[in-house]
Amino acid sequence: MSDKGRVVTLIQARTGSGRLPGKMLLPLAGSPALVRMVERVGRARLAGTIVVATTWLAEDDPIGALCTDHGIACFRGHPTDLLDRHVRAAAHFSAEHVVKIPSDCPLIDPAAIDRVLAFHLERPGVFDYVGNLHPPTWPDGNDVEIMTFGALRIAWQEATRPHEREHTTPFLWDRPERFRIGNVRWETGLDLSATHRFTLDYPEDYELIRGVYEAIYPSNPSFDLGQILDLAARQPSLLAINGRYAGVNWYRHHLAELRTVSAGQTRQPEDDPAERAAAGGRP
Repeated sequence: MSDKGRVVTLIQARTGSGRLPGKMLLPLAGSPALVRMVERVGRARLAGTIVVATTWLAEDDPIGALCTDHGIACFRGHPTDLLDRHVRAAAHFSAEHVVKIPSDCPLIDPAAIDRVLAFHLERPGVFDYVGNLHPPTWPDGNDVEIMTFGALRIAWQEATRPHEREHTTPFLWDRPERFRIGNVRWETGLDLSATHRFTLDYPEDYELIRGVYEAIYPSNPSFDLGQILDLAARQPSLLAINGRYAGVNWYRHHLAELRTVSAGQTRQPEDDPAERAAAGGRP
């Protein structure tokens, strides 16, 4: 419980994926990726109540069971309308501030979470939404968004476009004339968002992330972003594993609809069967 309002952090997760099915159940240092992800989010001071928000589909029963086995709070909701899933989960846990973190970030730095949340919570009444993605500067895989429950509820009531329902927050951050939007740039002054990809979407991503865990986790389970970057500097071949997907994100499918995102904030992946098979699916 925060003295500035109840914070609920929602980690959206599912087993279905056209590119890497069951990716959040893949092992990282002896436990499923989702468990490792929750561990890292749990190290953030300001994360509040942490909830895995999955779907009500039978195929996601393993995620529900995993949460039960590890004592992780879980909410099950709409499979494709993530805006609806987030609002209902936030309401169920009485959130005043809702944090959205995708489950494909098992290398997320707890310090990044705290930095974004502190920026919002220390300025009560100033922002409706704060993130670190518009524009991005952090290495991909450190995605943090926080918004008031009131703002999220407005988006839930009014959003009609498919990408606004599927990706939860575009209705807010793509309307800066209506909502009070904040963005937290990486304090280093660097921008590695298009060159360092630490998110889990393709088999190559898993190979890289597994390599990081194998190299660092056994001696330091609380490793941070700086140690990941040091490892990448010592082993340049690490970033090459998924280099062809660096800078690739879901924006590429909706550039004609997004008002505050430019073509320079995304790129098309090199042609490959996995991407063609997943075309039109949820990233």
